[in-house]
Amino acid sequence: MFVAAGLIVVGLVALVLGGELLVRGASALAALLGVSPLVIGLTVVAFGTSAPELAVSLKAGMAGQADIAIGNVVGSNVFNTLFILGISALVSPLIVNSQLIRLELPLMVLVSVVTWGLAINGTLGRLEGLVLVAGLIAYVGWSVWQSRRESQTVVQEFAQEFDKPPKSNWGAALQLLWIVLGLIALAFGSQWLVDGAVMVARQMGMSELLIGLTIVAVGTSLPEVVASITASLKGERDIAVGNVVGSNLFNLMCVLGMSAVIVPGGVPVASSAIWQEMPVMIAASVMCLPIFFTRYRIDRWEGGLLLAWYVIHTVYLVLAAVHSPLTTMVGSVALFGCVPLTVLILLVSVLYWRSSGPEMTNSGRENA
Repeated sequence: MFVAAGLIVVGLVALVLGGELLVRGASALAALLGVSPLVIGLTVVAFGTSAPELAVSLKAGMAGQADIAIGNVVGSNVFNTLFILGISALVSPLIVNSQLIRLELPLMVLVSVVTWGLAINGTLGRLEGLVLVAGLIAYVGWSVWQSRRESQTVVQEFAQEFDKPPKSNWGAALQLLWIVLGLIALAFGSQWLVDGAVMVARQMGMSELLIGLTIVAVGTSLPEVVASITASLKGERDIAVGNVVGSNLFNLMCVLGMSAVIVPGGVPVASSAIWQEMPVMIAASVMCLPIFFTRYRIDRWEGGLLLAWYVIHTVYLVLAAVHSPLTTMVGSVALFGCVPLTVLILLVSVLYWRSSGPEMTNSGRENA
């Protein structure tokens, strides 16, 4: 058990370090090539923070641990949406001022539903993977085009996040070195993390899907945690939201898509992932719609609501894993009590926002 725990810890450290080096190097090179800070934030950085998920899912898929690969992506998206957005909003209410981000959220819901539809037959094959990768290419192109319509305020906010591009060839060479070192750290980190997770699953009798949904998903999402909370503390609250939404899109279209294309025979999807975890991922995304589009901000109480749902979901997963008799009770309370209560709370919030008229909307924008 100590060996497995050590592999997991060392693997997570290597993944976080590798993701950070990759983001720094790729961001600086993109700036050197004249890419706008907004595009860097929503594409390059989103990809960089999703690199641990890609490395782990590819390694798990090639090793035949498909449940870890699927659980990693689905669990990461649930963690990003409920935990990271929730904790970031508790630190400081988040402003959803960027038109680009507001358009990305419905896209995130759509891609989540499409991914579920592609996986419903029990396998994400090469054709399904190509569909997701094609969607990724279209998304990146659309982001570049749409970014040109953003306000100067949003562009400047993202510009503050990145260092100035290197002025010399030596500077560019250094960024390439960071990228190479980051990729090496990601390769070794994913190997150690997957090996450690499989050892824990076997020794504790836990399913590989549960390990992927919890330990692996949380571990590979650490770059998003750091990026979003740091942006929230700095007052760069569009970045905190954009990082989560962008990373979720990359997880689905890039990580799952590339895994399905590269892994021979595709990636098998367990029945429990199709009928339990993917619907939770979709529900978490849908829950964000009224939160994002009322007052164009995520208040602290809404962040607390998201965080509470992550706790409920995780408690249910753990109880189910240990076959606790409380599993059914917790599931029933969540389904028949917490879900209707959440719908009622969000409905009241939307009705209150509509009755308040444009004054509240303008107030939310002015506070951005």
